[in-house]
Amino acid sequence: MRILHAAAEYQGIAKTGGLADMVAALSTALNTLDCDIRVCVPAYAGAQELLLNPKTLGQFTQQGYLIGVIEGRLATDGPLLWLLDCAELYGRSGNPYRGADGVEFIDNAQRFGIFGAAVARLARGFPDLPRSRWRPDVVHLHDWHAALAAVWLAQQVVRPRIIYTIHNLQHQGVFDREQFDALQLRPEWWHPESLEFYGGFSFMKAGLIYSDAITTVSPTYAREIQTPAYGHYLDGLLRSRTQLLHGIVNGIDESVWNPADDILIPAHYNRQSVAAGKMKNKQALQRALGLPLAEVPLVIFIGRLADQKGADLILAAQREILEMPLQFVMLASGDTVLEKSCLAWASAQPSRVAVRLQVDEPLAHQLTAAADLQLMPSRFEPCGLNQMYAQRYGTIPVVRNTGGLADTVVDSNPTTLEAATATGVTFEHADVGGVLYGLRRALDLVAVDKIRAALRHNGMSRDFSWRASAQLYLDLYRAG
Repeated sequence: MRILHAAAEYQGIAKTGGLADMVAALSTALNTLDCDIRVCVPAYAGAQELLLNPKTLGQFTQQGYLIGVIEGRLATDGPLLWLLDCAELYGRSGNPYRGADGVEFIDNAQRFGIFGAAVARLARGFPDLPRSRWRPDVVHLHDWHAALAAVWLAQQVVRPRIIYTIHNLQHQGVFDREQFDALQLRPEWWHPESLEFYGGFSFMKAGLIYSDAITTVSPTYAREIQTPAYGHYLDGLLRSRTQLLHGIVNGIDESVWNPADDILIPAHYNRQSVAAGKMKNKQALQRALGLPLAEVPLVIFIGRLADQKGADLILAAQREILEMPLQFVMLASGDTVLEKSCLAWASAQPSRVAVRLQVDEPLAHQLTAAADLQLMPSRFEPCGLNQMYAQRYGTIPVVRNTGGLADTVVDSNPTTLEAATATGVTFEHADVGGVLYGLRRALDLVAVDKIRAALRHNGMSRDFSWRASAQLYLDLYRAG
């Protein structure tokens, strides 16, 4: 089966969050299931240099922009990547959506509208690219950035099956009529039954309306987004398409996230040596961050400083948190007001709190290997990966009971502890009280050596690989 993925991010090319991890891991897993995979990603500045033996397949003009298609792999056994090369649109400093100054690019509608139209054109078999005649059976579009490909593909008499994945319903790619016209979208699509959305138009609606199947990244989130509380004004549309909506939990790349051979951490360990291994990693981290070598639980937060992730709840509870016997480390970036508050907290409590305002993959591994607890107080969470990384590393997740967190963390209660299935702590309320309740419960549990060891062992015994999830996607591809 020939499958074309299209996404704004891909681990190793560009990453701001879990989208990059998921697209890379799923395409890699499918590549091992005898699928013929291509992944289409914008050619951001420096991306071509990351490929092994890159070659140019050809060029075409899309709405006045000259687009080159560069083919290559990041690893010899990895899937083929197609980088859409247009320096005017994508060859900029910063991340896929914002400049180096942190300000969002004002032409993102144009950048990703052209991307979607180009993906649809490539899916036709791109006869204007003479070096290739590959044509997909399935086009799998990820999040709003690629979604306009669905409406263009749907116009074709003979077309591939279209799968659309919602990674985060909050970010929908909503723009105004001027941008709609600039993208040369058809006037009849400016309609509530098509792309029009409360006086603007939504890229994401294209994916939801014109795809043959819709997925999101956990079963609980698939149910939640069909309610007004989580639906971001698209819950009615999603309810109308509920038979086509599937929740499939993301996996993790266990070849990258494995404490037994992780090249990014100081001390390797497994289920049998987790206590000693985590102690060595904790001490190395404490030294690196300038924290005392105290034998107290180390609690971490890794994530974006955004309303979704609930970091503001941690800051609101900082006084009560420091009344507990712990050290706290945050690896995060995002909202500038929250960044300043994080730095102020660390400055006021340098022996208890450390903050790093950056995206740092090696440090994320080191924190996960060193920590006792990982706090994730998300207001909503489509899937989340950090709670799975945590369990893989014997770190006990403390999470709000929502979305993918609910699907991947087994709360510790008398029944689950007795059954040896408990792996973490969940709490219900996205408020300061909920955060403190979850954290206090977790500290009580890890204070008991036998329970702490059991939770670590249970978490490290779980299978979070992509094998089962990739097979579910393959079944969905074949359903058409």
